[in-house]
Amino acid sequence: MQLEFVPVEEFYFALTLAVRTLDDLPTAGLAEQVEKRLRQEFGQPSTVAAANQNTYNYVFRVGEVDNSPASQLILSIADWQGCLRLSSDYGWTLDAERKPVRTDKFNQRAEFSQMIRSYLQDWFQLSLD
Repeated sequence: MQLEFVPVEEFYFALTLAVRTLDDLPTAGLAEQVEKRLRQEFGQPSTVAAANQNTYNYVFRVGEVDNSPASQLILSIADWQGCLRLSSDYGWTLDAERKPVRTDKFNQRAEFSQMIRSYLQDWFQLSLD
């Protein structure tokens, strides 16, 4: 798996209406620790949060993971009401009317989520349990 950061200047072009929550991780202080690591590595988040329940959202294109029939795969790492929230469009695509529809991979979202959590634990050297 490979993650490519999407800076704020490109966020609009990476945006997909099919991104859905994978996991909310409520471990106290985890969202803040992850934000600190992401800010050190990438600087400004991909989006500017306008609400008090969300202060950052770092978006990544995921490479080396099949999300067919969708042409790309997006991962969002954000805080949401004090939790670390992982979201992705894995198992979703947009139909001709740009409405989200489930793909054959939808039933594999739990496995994909575990793969993401394992990857992030190694990267951040933090427990996401």
